[in-house]
Amino acid sequence: MLKEGNILIVDDNKELLVALKLYLSPHFKTVVTEHNPNRIKEHLTKSVFDIIMLDMNFKAGINNGNEGLYWMQEVHKHDPELAVVLITAYSDVELAVKAIKKGAADFIEKSWDERKILSTLRSVFELQKSKRDISRLKKKHKHLKECIETQSDMFIGQSDTMQQIMHMVKKVAPTDVNLLILGENGTGKEVMARTIHQLSARKDEMFVSVDLGAIHENLFESELFGHLKGAFTDAKTDRTGRFELASGGTLFLDEIGNLSMAAQAKLLAALQNREITPVGGTRPIKVDIRLICATNMPLQQMVAEGSFREDLLYRINTIAIELPALRNRKEDIGPLANYFIQKQADKYNKGSLSLTANAIEALKEQSWPGNIRELQHTIEKAVILCDSASICSEDLFLNNHQPKVLDDGCFNLNEHERLLIEKAIANCKGNMSKAAMKLGINRSTLYDKIKKYDL
Repeated sequence: MLKEGNILIVDDNKELLVALKLYLSPHFKTVVTEHNPNRIKEHLTKSVFDIIMLDMNFKAGINNGNEGLYWMQEVHKHDPELAVVLITAYSDVELAVKAIKKGAADFIEKSWDERKILSTLRSVFELQKSKRDISRLKKKHKHLKECIETQSDMFIGQSDTMQQIMHMVKKVAPTDVNLLILGENGTGKEVMARTIHQLSARKDEMFVSVDLGAIHENLFESELFGHLKGAFTDAKTDRTGRFELASGGTLFLDEIGNLSMAAQAKLLAALQNREITPVGGTRPIKVDIRLICATNMPLQQMVAEGSFREDLLYRINTIAIELPALRNRKEDIGPLANYFIQKQADKYNKGSLSLTANAIEALKEQSWPGNIRELQHTIEKAVILCDSASICSEDLFLNNHQPKVLDDGCFNLNEHERLLIEKAIANCKGNMSKAAMKLGINRSTLYDKIKKYDL
């Protein structure tokens, strides 16, 4: 098994340092020892550590723990997030509480209880990993937050439908009601969810997005609720679930219509109780989330057919927002295209670009089964290939999305597959889940083939 974790042990007892290094080395990636606390800063400058084991008393005859607390503060000046486990030869509960209140991750005695030492360090290390994961996600969230105002421009349109939707969004976003966003693939359901989050009181907390269509049935609980180490064969470490990560913020569940009935029951229980229990765990964890779900599937029809729970639909559907297909909001195509032109021109250092009037008219004539996502892809391709400051209709490489009839004399498998996919997408009016079902493949495979054939 791959060893993880770098530990620095600082103690004036050199024999103890040798013993600890021998015992811990098989369990951690790196174990460094140091008997002189004055060299702690030197070690921190040269190497990156996950945990520092730090003696509380270095001078003979002194056992008040102040030395350990002082050096812990020095460590945290260098790295406030670094985990410090304090060790002492004296069983002093008050000293332990004092140390933890001042920032220690844990506290152990020099009683040489091997199992306790190892379990303490393992627990602290796993907690550090979880904190780093959350920190990384928060940095990603911060980046997305900086981009959200620009992304929201995608919903500023001239059509009455979009004006009504944005009016509703401004009303419901500040509340904590559960929302269901409906619409075809590519209409911007996740961007809408992020916009709502940014307009809510939870905007400074996490926005966690989960594509339920991409999660295997067997991993549903582990992904959403987390798991403990050893809960199943591949559970090598503890894992924080998406519900817990999103607590305090917004949880976005995309493609909720793809959930099996068993998964629906588990999700409903978590939403009703507002708590989750990690796989392999026995202690429930309270969660505080604002739930936004999305789907391109007809949930009311699925309820009637018995493939979607009615009580779950009521739970997620306090307010529904249906995003229109791009072909039904043609007056917004021009503003959206101009937005994408500028965005892609900046991305590819193309300077100032513009669309000619005939290019915009050509865009409006398209059926856009892939909706906004397809429009964005079309504009990006045109920007990359353009040689002038103006992009005309010929530069857009458009087609009318009407499936071609294959020549009986053509035996090219790729051409047959491309046209069959085009026909399925058009037949399903851009609903990728239905198209994938008709083609007998899963959604991810369909998207791979769409990229392959540049559809």
